[in-house]
Amino acid sequence: MSKPVNPFTIGAFLVGALLLMITAILIFGGGQFLKKKNQYVVYFDSALNGLKIGAPVTLQGVQIGTVTEIVLEIDEHASRIIKPVVIEIDQALMLNASGQPLKTVSNSEESRQNTQSLIDAGLKAQLKTQSLLTGLLYVEFNFHRDDPLKLTERRYKNLPELPSVQTTEDQILNTADEIMAKLRKLPLEAMVNDLAASLKAVHDFTNSEDLKQNRIALNKTLGETEKLVANMDRALPPLLNNINSTVTDIHSMVQQFTQDTKPILTSTATTLNSANKLLLDSKHSLTSIETFTAPDAPLWRSLEALQDAAQSTKDLTDYLQQHPESIIYGKE
Repeated sequence: MSKPVNPFTIGAFLVGALLLMITAILIFGGGQFLKKKNQYVVYFDSALNGLKIGAPVTLQGVQIGTVTEIVLEIDEHASRIIKPVVIEIDQALMLNASGQPLKTVSNSEESRQNTQSLIDAGLKAQLKTQSLLTGLLYVEFNFHRDDPLKLTERRYKNLPELPSVQTTEDQILNTADEIMAKLRKLPLEAMVNDLAASLKAVHDFTNSEDLKQNRIALNKTLGETEKLVANMDRALPPLLNNINSTVTDIHSMVQQFTQDTKPILTSTATTLNSANKLLLDSKHSLTSIETFTAPDAPLWRSLEALQDAAQSTKDLTDYLQQHPESIIYGKE
């Protein structure tokens, strides 16, 4: 007869196997299931070809989580396809200024406030290519403060939504499409016809007989101008030398005339001083020489004539100093 199975042995075996399984999960799983992580949803307009569950989620190149769910929703009323992507972020991988892990949210209100602070800071998600060979994608978070904020306001599984931006390839394609659309609106045929007409007009003008005659006349004028300039270069130095010599001679004549008139002026001044002294002396004998000093007396007339001559001589000297050329050309 076979020996009956002991129930205690079976129970102990099952408990041991369960303990081994839990230990293996703790060892090989690194305790990940014990960590509390925050989940968010992101809506991408781009195609998700190459984005897989488990794809890394990075913040400026540092992995902070993974993609946990990719869903395809069809909005029949709006005739559009919506692609919510659920990501899981481990805030223990992000430290604060004190070097401690960021506080994990414990309720929906804290989650909403945390999400709003990230949105206000300009944090947005963007699809990036892991490898050009495999074509796999990952989610990259970065601060795009200049890009417009776009939120769908949908509540997928009541998860907080983070905004996204287009991929670089989509941005390039959209820019190219906008440029092509603007080019299509331009009247290219009319512009080409106008350009051809303008080029023909320029060609006719450059080959016209009037332009050829103008070129010949211009070349002739330039040649005559060069000859005139050459003649002036030859004639100008002698003319300048003659003018300089004439000015020097005039200056010498003025200096000589000034030297000649100085004795006359000195003598005139001496005579006037003597006359003044004589008049002063005559004031003491007014009674005896009243007739001699009358206004129409010869002495007064002589003194007035002498004074006028001295004044005329002085005026002539001043004029010659200011206009030495008048000796040659005369007074204007």
